[in-house]
Amino acid sequence: MTSSRVLKNSKPLIKSMASITWATRRFAIDVCACISIWNFAINRISGPRVTCFGLLFCLFFGAPLSGFAQKSLQTEDKTYEPQIRTVLCFASNPSQGLPPATAKLEAQNLMLEFDDLQEDRNNYYVRLMHCNYDWSKSMLHDLDILRDYNEFPINDYSYSMNTPIPYVHYRFLLPTVKVPGNYLIMVYRDGNKSDLILTKRILIFQGLTSLSQDDNISGLGNLRSTNQALNFTVNYGRIEVINPSSSVHVTIRQNQRWDNASKDVVPNIIREDIRQLEYRFFDMDNTFSAGNEFRFVDFRSLNSPGINTARIDKSQKPFVIQVAQDAPRNNMAYTQFPDKNGGFIIENLDTRQDPWTSCNYVQVDFTLRTSKLDQDVYVIGGYNNWMQSEENKMTYNNGMYTCRQLLKQGFYDYQYWVSPVGKSKNGNLVEGNYFQTENLYEVLVYYRPYQPNADLLVGYFLIPVNSR
Repeated sequence: MTSSRVLKNSKPLIKSMASITWATRRFAIDVCACISIWNFAINRISGPRVTCFGLLFCLFFGAPLSGFAQKSLQTEDKTYEPQIRTVLCFASNPSQGLPPATAKLEAQNLMLEFDDLQEDRNNYYVRLMHCNYDWSKSMLHDLDILRDYNEFPINDYSYSMNTPIPYVHYRFLLPTVKVPGNYLIMVYRDGNKSDLILTKRILIFQGLTSLSQDDNISGLGNLRSTNQALNFTVNYGRIEVINPSSSVHVTIRQNQRWDNASKDVVPNIIREDIRQLEYRFFDMDNTFSAGNEFRFVDFRSLNSPGINTARIDKSQKPFVIQVAQDAPRNNMAYTQFPDKNGGFIIENLDTRQDPWTSCNYVQVDFTLRTSKLDQDVYVIGGYNNWMQSEENKMTYNNGMYTCRQLLKQGFYDYQYWVSPVGKSKNGNLVEGNYFQTENLYEVLVYYRPYQPNADLLVGYFLIPVNSR
């Protein structure tokens, strides 16, 4: 395909990128000069070719192709190329919704799924890495955690069906591991471990501890109306712990978020005689900002828009969805309504076909009308791993913040997050904090024995607060 044909076919996409910065446009112009060289090269190298759409996607989002930049492994939920979208990891037969990427050691059934916004498939491989409680690489080797060679090809894939933006949907059933703990999924191209496309955190636990909860929140004082505290006791009677203060680590996260998780929480009381660790939280450092119920937008149908979808512009490809204009809620009374704790669902109500390959990718415009804030404002949720990136950073103009994101057709929870200042974890300056908010907490209990010399996840507990 010639470069002129590439540019001709990409006109609708180029028009939708009107808000792109000059630096990114300059990058696109420079790389466009290499298109003819690239087309010549792909005819002479083996392996799957990079499609023109994939090349354009990288050009206009200002991100380099795999051969243009060095990628650095980060032990977090992350995509390393902009055409990799909608990364999910969940139980292969979830009862409802999308639960956390967690499984018992005795019943592992996690499925990894993601989209590659290109016309042709690539040869992708999966590798697992065991991590300590702080997500640093552990000392365990491949033979310690797996029965098979630690490189697995992804052979299950499907092509999208009549979508304006073509994509390939990949799915992979994760292999069974022998040891509990934190695991990082690494997906890379053509067997080249440095050519990463995504990393994803998962939790494999073994129920060797128990937890009892105390709902008493006395002592919070003024924080009681805005924060939520978890008081609980961990019982470790089934394992021999020599020094619990140094060998046991506890992490607490809210609504599956890693960005504001409380890590290596210190117990208030250690009762070695009865093998118990007591956690009592009375100050800001050991509580969570309660937040507010999540905002949501429903565009599962592009023919009959759902709640909070103001309008759909089908004159452009991809389609453009305008989310109903939002306003700050920090000074409003708390309002109860159901949400998905920041999650999202991929679903197509316009057809009965497989939603993973029939759903369209659309440009979604978020608008927040408010006065200008001193800190940066982001649109975040489970769909973008709660990341504060340039893609979901809002820009301020004419009395409102705006942001456009490329999302797959479905139902999305989201919120407006203001970058916290200093040591504060509270980014809810726009949303507000209300102790009545329904949240789901996870308590992770890690233990490091002498053998193996690595942190094992020996307890995983769900604690709903204000469950309805």
